[in-house]
Amino acid sequence: MAPILKVENLQTQFNSEEGLVHAVNGISYQLNTGEILGIVGESGSGKSVSVLSLMGLIPQPPAKITGTAFFEGKDLLQLSDDELRKIRGNKVAMIFQDPMTSLNPVLTIGEQIREAIEEHTDLNEEATNARIIELLSLVGIPTPEDRVSQYPHQFSGGMRQRAMIAIGLACAPQLLIADEPTTALDVTIQAQIVDLVKRLQDEIGMAVIWITHDLGVVAGLVNRVAVMYAGYIVETAPVKTLYKDPRHPYTLGLLGSLPRLDEDTHQPLVSIDGMPPDLIDYPTGCPFAPRCTYVIDRCQTENPTLQSVGDEHQSACWVEIQKEG
Repeated sequence: MAPILKVENLQTQFNSEEGLVHAVNGISYQLNTGEILGIVGESGSGKSVSVLSLMGLIPQPPAKITGTAFFEGKDLLQLSDDELRKIRGNKVAMIFQDPMTSLNPVLTIGEQIREAIEEHTDLNEEATNARIIELLSLVGIPTPEDRVSQYPHQFSGGMRQRAMIAIGLACAPQLLIADEPTTALDVTIQAQIVDLVKRLQDEIGMAVIWITHDLGVVAGLVNRVAVMYAGYIVETAPVKTLYKDPRHPYTLGLLGSLPRLDEDTHQPLVSIDGMPPDLIDYPTGCPFAPRCTYVIDRCQTENPTLQSVGDEHQSACWVEIQKEG
């Protein structure tokens, strides 16, 4: 099966007064039709910048974006603004972390969904009105006929996020990018939004990129996980493999910080000592080496690339590479 999205050597750098910021450092991955990919990492790891770069939502300059990102045979990084606008919100949709700042407070929910439909389709007014009601019902908003004329402040946090998803689905996209869509929500609403996206993905068959800092959120949602650290993908694997057999020390640290229901509840959670590297004054060698408990001499001088450590499983760690060798 040909991938719907194929990203190769994506790099994003920013010129600043302090120096050159290396936000994304040559990441590569592909996404198949109907697949859900989780991109996981702590704040500042480059997760959001990487997808914003693909969507043309980071101005150049001050950014410099290189690499390739083929979607339906077209390199997104080479398209003009007009060409990208025809794709954004149509074939590729994006939902963001905080719907209160993403939604327009002076337009009704119905008007905001209408904008997306009118921008990319030729539906008449009657069909558009029916589509708006259908979308609100699809994402689980009760009495959509009444809600369609309400404003964002009249919706709860979870309902606002559902409305954002409805806007994203307005034109039946082939790819949905969800940038930490549950971070501002309580855990009960988080679970509802995760279940909603999974159900919609099953029904519509769209591919999804789900960005989060929380490995616990993606456990029952995604097919594959890419773990990012300091602008690099340091491990990628099918989700069950990653939880059962993590190979990169950073992934081990992330998993160790999660509460477990299948282990002694008195077991203390593990923290990762230290801080992420300065993305301007970049370290020599592996960027995780200063925080790693498995560090060897080679880690201080050479930065490992992703290497196979199992079936569909790759890790960028000299210790693991030597074990496999």
